[in-house]
Amino acid sequence: MTIGGPGESRPSKNKRRDAARTKAAQLRVEQKKRDRRNRVFLQGGIAVVLVAIVSVIALVIVNNLPKNGPGPRNMASDGILIGEGLTAVTTPALQPGADPVPSPTDETGTVADIRVYVDYLCPFCGTFETTNSEQIAKWVDSGAATVEVHPISILTSKSAGTQYSLRAANAAACVANYSPDDFLDFSTALFADQPVEGTAGLSDEELKALVESSGVSKSLTAINTCIDDTTFKSWVQDATNRALDGPIPNSTSLEAITGTPTVLVNGKQYVGALEDPKEFAAFVLQTASEAYSTATPTPTPTPAP
Repeated sequence: MTIGGPGESRPSKNKRRDAARTKAAQLRVEQKKRDRRNRVFLQGGIAVVLVAIVSVIALVIVNNLPKNGPGPRNMASDGILIGEGLTAVTTPALQPGADPVPSPTDETGTVADIRVYVDYLCPFCGTFETTNSEQIAKWVDSGAATVEVHPISILTSKSAGTQYSLRAANAAACVANYSPDDFLDFSTALFADQPVEGTAGLSDEELKALVESSGVSKSLTAINTCIDDTTFKSWVQDATNRALDGPIPNSTSLEAITGTPTVLVNGKQYVGALEDPKEFAAFVLQTASEAYSTATPTPTPTPAP
């Protein structure tokens, strides 16, 4: 007995080929759909990774930006003022974004007002310091003069990548903040151990050793931390920009700092020889005399009876 009839015979070869083609076409369509989905997922994954990378980079940059905090105490004028007995005038810290507060000047004309803008890497500043620091200290100690020192950092890029100029100015600000009456001794020590421009300069460890060897007597631990953290880095940069941009407070002849040292006596700029203490002393005497004659009114003659 034969099972099945002519209508139930196997598909022809052509039909089988057509069916295979149809199936293959369906598979290709499905594969394209899967490829598109995979591309979307891959692109989405890459985008997520890129966003994460950008976020991490942004976070690192933000964390490494200088933190704008208050400036050092006793330097509200962007400098520290030393008066009779070599005692520093105390002031509150300058707040971020605030304008410096110029130090008051002597109205009697009896006290010479000496202001010096210095970069601790500047060799000319070293020359002026070596030549004149001793006589300036004597005048100030006796009350014949005041001296206001403004540390700035215009040579930050001139120390083989170590930013010595900025770090030294920061160290000076740290001493001004914590032990202001020792500032002048530390500033003098920085020049006595001044590195050559273009070299790496002193390390932070050497700066901290210099703080102690110069005779700083207060808050050594806090000063060391301040040096390690470059606490006043942003203040040094801001004070430098203010000096370079001007105006210069209490100055009658200078709008902005163009180099260091810049020395002002009663507002007038000293442009004489940096290595001649007698010439500088004569300039101080002459300028102080002019200030005294201006501040002291000429007596009115008494009418004859």
